[in-house]
Amino acid sequence: MPPARGFVRRIADATPADRDRGVDALRALAILGVVLGHWLVTAVVADSGTLRVTSPLKQLPELTPLTWLLQTLAVFFLVAGRVSTQGYVRARAAGGTYTQWLGPRLARLSRPVVVVAAVWAVAAVAMLAAGADQDTVWALVKLVWSPLWFLLVLALLTALTPLAARLSPWWPLAAVALSDLVRYGLNDPAPGWAEGVNVICGWLVPYCLGAAWAQGRPRGRAAGWGLLAGGAVVAAGLVGWGGYPAAMVGVPGAAVSNLDPPSLAAVAFGLAQCGATMLLAGPLRRALRRPRLWAGVALVNLGAMTIFLWHQTAMIAVTAVALKSGTAVTGLHTVPDGFGWVAWRVAWLPAFAAALAVCVLAFHAYERRRPPRRRRTRPG
Repeated sequence: MPPARGFVRRIADATPADRDRGVDALRALAILGVVLGHWLVTAVVADSGTLRVTSPLKQLPELTPLTWLLQTLAVFFLVAGRVSTQGYVRARAAGGTYTQWLGPRLARLSRPVVVVAAVWAVAAVAMLAAGADQDTVWALVKLVWSPLWFLLVLALLTALTPLAARLSPWWPLAAVALSDLVRYGLNDPAPGWAEGVNVICGWLVPYCLGAAWAQGRPRGRAAGWGLLAGGAVVAAGLVGWGGYPAAMVGVPGAAVSNLDPPSLAAVAFGLAQCGATMLLAGPLRRALRRPRLWAGVALVNLGAMTIFLWHQTAMIAVTAVALKSGTAVTGLHTVPDGFGWVAWRVAWLPAFAAALAVCVLAFHAYERRRPPRRRRTRPG
């Protein structure tokens, strides 16, 4: 048997019969959407010996539709809410406590983050010792660390799973609407608490929806179509007549961001994504009966956290190596001011993916590592 076929067969044999492959595929698509989105809309520009970070969305608003496809955080939180609720219900049915259920999940989130922090602390000191510009070092460190807010929110929502399982998603949605009314309609400047409300409640909406999905609500394809159509109409109305930006990510220099914190438009758009996700789950389950397709999805899920944590580092590594040539390389170090830059950036994606594969091979063990079992001692 060829090695590749044997590998696929081992993954298929190791998969439990009751594993929801469709949900795993949705998680993989959400993670890969975030990674691809960051790689396409982030540019590290070489400028007079200093590296600075910008976005092609600033110079090319025609790329805005990309953010509708690749800003997939609502899908991830939907799946997280479903999986966490199912896990919590099983743990409680087996006699486990809330703490016993929560502890291993938070540990799995924190362990790989500690590794990223340690590696980048050493890298930052090494770059400064080698004479790198402080602004350059700060820009690179910020590029790696800025997406990690997502993990803090995920950890908090995971801890709130028992509440989310009983809470209707319309309550946090109402909180986001009220917060946006305060931020944009009643106060100038907006109070700081309003942004904090949106950071939590904005992502609590899809998380609660995922928890409801785990419990059989909403039910049927009509619910999926309703979320898709309703969320899309509300998001389009808010963008067209409510003054919200069309881009579903932050754009440097823009007065308003749909993502920092999540706005009502982003949450409505996320509901549309959740509806599409529910409609896709069934077809994905059927498609993933094919062992080769399932093997790819399984591999992404096994290293999902590592992929997320190290994808910016992979892009930086390729950018840094190419900088050794002594000239600014289009698509890596130049200002993203035209579609030629976009074409070159797409051409560089395989190099980013190869560098990320190296990072996953080097660091995925810290994601999967389990705490050692305590040895039982005999009395006496």
